[in-house]
Amino acid sequence: MTLMAERPVMSGTEPRGSFEEMLDVLDELGVPDGYRAEIIRGNIVVSPWQKAYYLRVMDLICDRLRPYLPEGHRISGLPALYVFPGAERAYGPDVHAAHESTRESTSHHLDGEALSFVAELTSTSTRSADLNEKVSVYGKAGVPVYLILNMQDEEATVYWSPSTQVGYEESLTKPFGEKLYIPDPFGFALDTSGLQAPQGPAKKNPAK
Repeated sequence: MTLMAERPVMSGTEPRGSFEEMLDVLDELGVPDGYRAEIIRGNIVVSPWQKAYYLRVMDLICDRLRPYLPEGHRISGLPALYVFPGAERAYGPDVHAAHESTRESTSHHLDGEALSFVAELTSTSTRSADLNEKVSVYGKAGVPVYLILNMQDEEATVYWSPSTQVGYEESLTKPFGEKLYIPDPFGFALDTSGLQAPQGPAKKNPAK
């Protein structure tokens, strides 16, 4: 989901060379605190972090998926950059699962093809990338399951059966609050209750 600013490409970050040179620029980029950077549609996109309640949703997805992870796999909502050289893309998924060996590296870049699960939470400015480009890139890279949480329409869509031709061959959408089956290698019904935005203004000083 990376929440894009109104002018998403920070001055001086638009690449002029190869994908490898773009990754070098990304590594050397002084991203301000509270921001992150990805390579989307051939540009380095520097974007602010998500709304506070998105963190709660990310935690819920991690908690609910963790008991069904394949052996040796780990899931996290912490920042990480997964690289897809064939598509010349680099994404920082909101929630990501992969075998623990993927993390045994001193590089800033993780192998996108090692992912077993990805979840993205849409924002008004990233819906297009989450609903279109990333479906194609994740699927063609062989990521088994891609979950999109459409935060504006309050519905969840799961994609599976990755294909090098079309991205994913199968998908299913359910409104928040219903169970959504997450296919192999997980194989369980995900409870999507509690993923909605909070109602009313946030309480700054809740009573003890």
